[in-house]
Amino acid sequence: MESLLSTTERPKTELPQMFQEHKAIVAALKNLSEVAQKEGKMEYVDFADELMSHAQSEGKVLYLTAILIGEYMKLELNK
Repeated sequence: MESLLSTTERPKTELPQMFQEHKAIVAALKNLSEVAQKEGKMEYVDFADELMSHAQSEGKVLYLTAILIGEYMKLELNK
């Protein structure tokens, strides 16, 4: 039970670092998209755009959902 509770804290403690990593990834993907567009490589533009969208939804939805679920689990386990 204790390991489960410590696991629920992990997304919360790693969130600031994850946001920094996502900012770096999105910046690199924007650069890729711009260079690919200049060179007429639309498949790379599409790839970069899709990956940016995934990174943003992951950061805004999935990680925050994991934190919310972890908090809920702590409340339920402490009843």
